[in-house]
Amino acid sequence: MIGLWTLFLKEVRRFWNVGFQTVAAPVITALLYLMIFGQVLQGHVKVYGTIDYVSFLVPGLVMMSVLQNAFANTSSSMIQSKITGNLVFLLLSPLTPLQMFVGYVAAAVVRGVAVGLGVMLATVWFVDIQIAHIGWVLLFLVAGAALLGAMGLVAGIWAEKFDQLAAFQNFIIMPATFLSGVFYSIESLPPFWQNLSHFNPFFYMIDGFRYGFFGQSDVPYGRSLAVVLVALAALSVLAVSMLKRGYKLRH
Repeated sequence: MIGLWTLFLKEVRRFWNVGFQTVAAPVITALLYLMIFGQVLQGHVKVYGTIDYVSFLVPGLVMMSVLQNAFANTSSSMIQSKITGNLVFLLLSPLTPLQMFVGYVAAAVVRGVAVGLGVMLATVWFVDIQIAHIGWVLLFLVAGAALLGAMGLVAGIWAEKFDQLAAFQNFIIMPATFLSGVFYSIESLPPFWQNLSHFNPFFYMIDGFRYGFFGQSDVPYGRSLAVVLVALAALSVLAVSMLKRGYKLRH
């Protein structure tokens, strides 16, 4: 357990030492989204019948920030360790693959939650935030951050160069995030895009998280939770398997 705790602290300190870049900058970006989209669409769009657009937008921005930063934490740490060569110290340690996975993903959850709380604190000045089900908010917050932390670990192990990791972010993470309903309800989409959204796991993370605020969602929250947990389990098994085999780590 000492090794696991040491890895966890090392990963937390790694992003905390550059907190302006890893925590403050995403909060400022989310505020810019809120100011631009809120200014343009507030008063013109009502969601779920009675909810004003800015109130609807805030949970989406919080979850988007959580997911992107949880992914960035594990993926950047792994690729940096591979390129600089200090990964060998981790591989020579007595840590098991499962302990390595838990250490990396737990730190990613901490960073994701820290950024999410920062966005919440920054946006509370602009909108009266009501939380209908705090338990569902926390559950989707942690599960979503863990899922993207696991995905970031898989991407970091797979990538051999920074441009490969950038391709993963630009062609998978960003499109999936922006097509997940952060800025809109999928009920407003044409049937083709609405049906396509149901194959996007990011949609279920954001829709389930939003249910915790309003008690309403585009799909049943139980279905969202099931999709998130199944995806988390699948990526966790894949990441631990890659660590155990030393895929692109030992050869």
